[in-house]
Amino acid sequence: MSNWIEDQFSLSGKRALVTGASKGIGAAIAVAMANAGADLILVGRTSESLAQTKGEIEKLGRKATEMICDLSETDEIARVFSDVDSLEVDILVNNAGTIIRGSSLELPLSEWRRILDTNLNSAFQLTQLCARSMVERGYGRVINIASLLSFQGGLNVSAYTASKHGIAGLTKALGNELGARGVTVNAIAPGYIETDNTQALRDDPERNKAISARIPVGRWGKPEDISSAAVFLASKAAGYINSEILTVDGGWMAR
Repeated sequence: MSNWIEDQFSLSGKRALVTGASKGIGAAIAVAMANAGADLILVGRTSESLAQTKGEIEKLGRKATEMICDLSETDEIARVFSDVDSLEVDILVNNAGTIIRGSSLELPLSEWRRILDTNLNSAFQLTQLCARSMVERGYGRVINIASLLSFQGGLNVSAYTASKHGIAGLTKALGNELGARGVTVNAIAPGYIETDNTQALRDDPERNKAISARIPVGRWGKPEDISSAAVFLASKAAGYINSEILTVDGGWMAR
């Protein structure tokens, strides 16, 4: 049994690139993939922000390489990842994201563009850059981080909702295009997870109570709940899963 599990779920010999790897879901995914045997390329805005994640990975005996990049800047992505083919990325996790809560009537267009650039456009650009080498080698895994707001409208988060609806469509479109070439493209839609992005909701007693009451398993999720799903989608065991949006929400969408 143990040999079968190792064959199906091990990421040994693979190299995974994870964006937004400094904390929260991104950091949890990076460490989980290292635990499964992968070496990591960690993408963040500063080396200091990535230090803890890198340290945890190196304690596991895996390699962790930093790539410093502001993913809201198209030109910076092109510059930083100009030689990404040489890295031979096997697994790409487009996790980086940002959110602004407030009235759409007051949202500056500059902030709308920044959120779309960070959450959606960077995912397309990085997939395009990394998948070229994946297609040449006939193997790759792309995992996008979607959201419950890939399916719903939400409240006062129009730019974020638009970006996550875009992630859902992009996942399906790229999976259709790349699946026959050895590259699967899937997404994970986290439910309400304890991260910095949800701190404002958890600090609001009424919103926190209302959200918690609707989650059938009776609790908010943790980043580790998402990281295990990411390891699965990156593994051999998920080789026939493509263009899928896997909802990990404690049952929220069933209510």
